[in-house]
Amino acid sequence: MTDRLTFDLQATCGDARAGVVHTDHGDIQTPIFMPVGTAGTVKAVHQHELVNDIEAQIILGNTYHLYLRPGCDILRQAGGLHKFNGWQRPILTDSGGFQVFSLAANRKLKEEGCTFRSHVDGSKHLFTPENVMDIQRAIGADIMMAFDECAPGDSDHRYAEKAMGLTHRWLDRCIERFRTTEPLYGHHQALFPIVQGCQYEDLRRQSAEYIASKDPEGCAIGGLAVGEPTEVMYRMIEVVNAILPTDRPRYLMGVGTPQNLLEAIERGVDMFDCVMPTRNGRNGMLFTAEGTINIKNKKWENDFTPIYLDYTLAYLHHLIKAEEILGLQICSIINLKFYLWLVSEARKHILTGDYGTWKASMVEKMGRRL
Repeated sequence: MTDRLTFDLQATCGDARAGVVHTDHGDIQTPIFMPVGTAGTVKAVHQHELVNDIEAQIILGNTYHLYLRPGCDILRQAGGLHKFNGWQRPILTDSGGFQVFSLAANRKLKEEGCTFRSHVDGSKHLFTPENVMDIQRAIGADIMMAFDECAPGDSDHRYAEKAMGLTHRWLDRCIERFRTTEPLYGHHQALFPIVQGCQYEDLRRQSAEYIASKDPEGCAIGGLAVGEPTEVMYRMIEVVNAILPTDRPRYLMGVGTPQNLLEAIERGVDMFDCVMPTRNGRNGMLFTAEGTINIKNKKWENDFTPIYLDYTLAYLHHLIKAEEILGLQICSIINLKFYLWLVSEARKHILTGDYGTWKASMVEKMGRRL
């Protein structure tokens, strides 16, 4: 078991970075997109497809959902999520903070933590910085997230500052619990703090400075892509990344569209996750290198161009219109393959030094509706 997650920065092109994150479950080449496996599975996608077809290097699990189902006892008995779901590459878990704080009508926030009612059966629970660390220990994630308050994107400055202060105090408690407990399954677990501060530059700077002072193994940027204009999001990324350490991976949480990924990579982000490729796929929206396709549209009804393996656009149109499960699976795979291809191509162009030119052409293509 290694003592610390490490990051090798291999090349830069402007602020865009190409590197490698080293974990006990394998290396992660960055920039990277992480498919979201909320409840221990990426919806409609088999593990062997993630490995052999999509070529995912790391997936994300959700602490809130895994805590409720199947629960920490089952995960401990299984030997952690890696053994429970058969995924032998790295896993990142979020803290559950975003899910808890989205339950506005069913949660109560206080200094100790956050009480909430389960969306499954209405039972009452308490998340604290300490037990969120314990839950993620039980899950066995390679990368654990600190418990934070994800304030609404339209919060006023006073509330955003209050939420940031609570996030920092909770971080100190997370770090203490993390340092006084051990991994359960024989592999190292890293802890990433989360920068908050909504859309206020002064708060984002304060938060980034506070996070950087903790000598983290990696850093996360939270509370963006929650309704603010994209220009504001990009500006906050620039503000934060000017402060965060350059020798640690930077993870932008919950983002986003292909254009968002490319713009954030240009501003120095290394890691991403988002439900968009699978959720949009299940609704018939396909991302391709030439633009987006709404496979439900009649124009694809008799288009026999192959889109994935031997499956044609016409056949996929039929499956989605007929609400066949296979259609959801194919669309999810197509979109995840595209996202992983996109970040892989971004990496290649960072290494060759022409990222900006390539990115500009791709952003234009991504805006097309086919």
